[in-house]
Amino acid sequence: MGAVLVFLVLTLIFSAIRLIPGDPVELLLSSGNTSADPETVERMREQLGLNGSLPVQYWNFLTGVITGDLGQSIRTGDPVAESIAQRLPRTLELVIFATVISMAVGIPLGAWAAVRGGFVDSAATVLTSLGVALPVYVLGTLLILVFSLTLGWLPAGGFATWQQNPARHFQLLILPAIALSLGFTAIIARMTRSAVLETMGQDWVRTATAFGHAPLKVFRRHVLRNSLTPVTTVIGLGFGTLLGSTVLAERVFNYPGLSSLLVESVSNRDYAVVQGIVIIIALLFILINIVVDVVYGLLDPRVRQ
Repeated sequence: MGAVLVFLVLTLIFSAIRLIPGDPVELLLSSGNTSADPETVERMREQLGLNGSLPVQYWNFLTGVITGDLGQSIRTGDPVAESIAQRLPRTLELVIFATVISMAVGIPLGAWAAVRGGFVDSAATVLTSLGVALPVYVLGTLLILVFSLTLGWLPAGGFATWQQNPARHFQLLILPAIALSLGFTAIIARMTRSAVLETMGQDWVRTATAFGHAPLKVFRRHVLRNSLTPVTTVIGLGFGTLLGSTVLAERVFNYPGLSSLLVESVSNRDYAVVQGIVIIIALLFILINIVVDVVYGLLDPRVRQ
């Protein structure tokens, strides 16, 4: 099933890219109002494999993906795979960092709100509503204003490799990760609260309490673990959503990740790079869904059966 899904995704990506109006080679070679030389355009189209029929291009596209050859950038001539390999770890690091923050804050907050109720539950509801409603670019701008320009605690943006300066590398991740994680934290907290409340009302939880088990033990072994199954779904889907949200975060904090490369390539009509990035993101989505299914089995033995 996974192989069929990958095939369908690749077919859709190939078709969608070809439906974009305009010839990327002519746009690249044209200067102002001057059109490019037809011979030069044809030579570059042949070099990039764009002069063949659509079935031929499609076959070359599929075989290239299978062998790891995603083509060459129309604008720079560099291999697409190398450009993605350089940018992808940066974006994944940012998304993983944001996901860890969201899980570390969202799950305890949602569980606490469900158990305590009253004012704590109301306050958590207000905070999560604010987190969902606040856009990434607004929060990112506020974080820069407060923590960079006013307090001077953290840098406003940029990038430094781990090899060059580990401390600065970590500092430059903090603000974009927080901006990226706020909405995701709110979603996880809401789902955790709902799941915990539903689980606490089950008969087997009341039975465990009636047998005299400590409330903390009942909550940890019977309530929280069984509540994490729907939360896992949200985390898996949210991780994929964060890959798309990094476009805004990377722009606000001048972070040179994969999303920034995607925006630049779309502006330049660099079909090969856009196509390669979309393929990688789609494959990551499929991989995340497989991982979520595996985690299901670890959390709930009934799924394995």
